[in-house]
Amino acid sequence: MAAREASTAADKLFSLSGLFAVYKPKGRTSAGVLGLLKDRLLAEAGVQTNKNKRKQVLKIGHGGTLDSAAEGVLVVGIGKGTKMLGTMLSGSKKYTAIGMLGKATDTLDATGKVTEEKPYDQVTRGDLENVLQKFTGHIMQVPPLYSALKKNGERLSTLMKRGEAVEAKPARPVRVYSLSLQQFQPPLFTLDVECGGGFYVRSLVSDIGKELCTCATMQELTRTKQGPFTLEEHALHEDRWTIDEIARSLEHCTSLLPREPSHKKLKTEHPGETAVICEDK
Repeated sequence: MAAREASTAADKLFSLSGLFAVYKPKGRTSAGVLGLLKDRLLAEAGVQTNKNKRKQVLKIGHGGTLDSAAEGVLVVGIGKGTKMLGTMLSGSKKYTAIGMLGKATDTLDATGKVTEEKPYDQVTRGDLENVLQKFTGHIMQVPPLYSALKKNGERLSTLMKRGEAVEAKPARPVRVYSLSLQQFQPPLFTLDVECGGGFYVRSLVSDIGKELCTCATMQELTRTKQGPFTLEEHALHEDRWTIDEIARSLEHCTSLLPREPSHKKLKTEHPGETAVICEDK
């Protein structure tokens, strides 16, 4: 009976196909969350591993890296859904970010070493709101050195941590659909951002500080929406990472997606697994 139930669970797991969303907590990498999700599902289905090579291949991937210090929506593709992840990379995303005036770090967020401190008492709410207008629309942005962007096949962040000299990538075009100030309690300020693919909120906060003749670093970041998937409605928390819950989520999320999704071929990092890296955040 147990073997039959395991076989049924495995059949259901490998029949799953589409896009859904999970909640990525602070302190975990996007790849780590994806790996944990995959292991949970395989264990529930009773699929054994053999020398780290699974007898059956479960195709699963995510639609855009979220920094380990950040939290929020992580879109996941399973089965044929992995071919739809390209639309998540280029699509719009929404974030809530908390920045701190007066301090700059090497990573542009709270995880890095402080590299500069400047006074910020002169900055008013009006100053901050006026500056935001310069960062709305089609703009040019220099990506941070600590990022998922690669040089000779290695992430810039990995090279930086090894102490190797890394040149800043040239500024590139990005798009900000909307940008608003939600709170201002110096030195902290809270922003709501809607942007396109390849945008770094860390760089935005840093650039805002420079425009205000001080410096700034990002303290917290939450991705509240990616494509049609929202944090409140669609992101499954870890206690709901089961085959049945994901099947229900896939069914619910089908109506959110276009009927003819882009079938862009994505790079595979592991055999049988589509892992997608996006230079966001």
